[in-house]
Amino acid sequence: MTSTSQPALRVGMIGYAFMGAMHSHAWRTAPRFFDLPLHPELAVLAGRNPAAVTTAAEKMGWRDTETDWRALLERDDVDLIDICTPGDTHAEIAIAALEAGKHVLCEKPLANSVEEAERMAAAAKAAAAKGVFAMCGFSYRRTPALTLARRLVEQGRIGTIRHIRAQYLQDWLSDENAPMTWRLDRSQSGSGALGDIGAHSIDAAQYVSGLQVTGVSGLLNTFVHERPLGGTLVGLGGQGASDGGTGTVTVDDAAIFSARFDSGAIGVFEATRFALGRKNSMRLEVNGTLGSLAFDFEHMNSLEFYDGTQPAETAGFSTINVTEPVHPYTGNWWPAGHGLGYEHGFTHQVVDLVQAIADGTTPSPSFDEALSVQKVLHAIEQSAANDSGWRHV
Repeated sequence: MTSTSQPALRVGMIGYAFMGAMHSHAWRTAPRFFDLPLHPELAVLAGRNPAAVTTAAEKMGWRDTETDWRALLERDDVDLIDICTPGDTHAEIAIAALEAGKHVLCEKPLANSVEEAERMAAAAKAAAAKGVFAMCGFSYRRTPALTLARRLVEQGRIGTIRHIRAQYLQDWLSDENAPMTWRLDRSQSGSGALGDIGAHSIDAAQYVSGLQVTGVSGLLNTFVHERPLGGTLVGLGGQGASDGGTGTVTVDDAAIFSARFDSGAIGVFEATRFALGRKNSMRLEVNGTLGSLAFDFEHMNSLEFYDGTQPAETAGFSTINVTEPVHPYTGNWWPAGHGLGYEHGFTHQVVDLVQAIADGTTPSPSFDEALSVQKVLHAIEQSAANDSGWRHV
């Protein structure tokens, strides 16, 4: 356990909804299970509504509050800015924070446009030269099974990669009466299923394989164009109000695209929030010349591995229960066989970020890595807008 005698890393977080609650949990939990070189402190929580941010701070363990995020940049008791706000605010906040000498953790996708992401990456590069670092929050990388998959690829266990297929399936918008949220407004979110969940699949595919997407052909579709305003929001979904007021959905509900990677491997991707019955099925399969790997987040403690070097008589997919002490991150948690949950990836994200800051190295995924995902998202949108024509990334 990390002692409070360790130097402090004082965190100021902006936003306190779904991601804010998850990040708060991670900052609180990381030093209690991992020996960290710096001790995270939940210093200041920022939000526009004074009553709501005060309530959230008390509930989630933050010491102080602000109602203007800019105040965090002027405070001497804040070392790092954690951005848990909609995408349209990421660039302004992150760049200002880095220029103020604050480390940054920014939720994904990095921005709402390539131009914004490029400015953020440039700011991160300039800040890193001064010992100030930035990370983008692609938390699924830190799922032990996916981290193990990357390790097996690096070890050459599946040989040369030929195919990558990725799906991210949710169903929280399948009801036409689910209410409007900021995630359905392009001016705030940048895109729909593509950027919200498809971005995770792109990052996971590139992370596990070590390859980069170089070209895409995409198709985007919106199934429900008007949704009720207000109503009851439960989790990501809920039920809209019945007073007749509606808002226009300006993002995609589903995205499909094919891809080519820099090695010559090919990939197929799907992201939808309309796959009824699929709650958070983030799937990845990688096929190589010597074997295959398959993962589904709805069974997040397992990794399927096919060893093609085994005799055909006994060959078959084996299920690795990724809970042993030798597996990534898991030795700091529970006895073997006692699985982890969604929240653990965010804790592992904090662990790696704190270690990188202490080491004086750029954490991964860096803003440059997140920019590469942003460029893929942009190419898919450009392709979809032009009859799914091929677009180079």
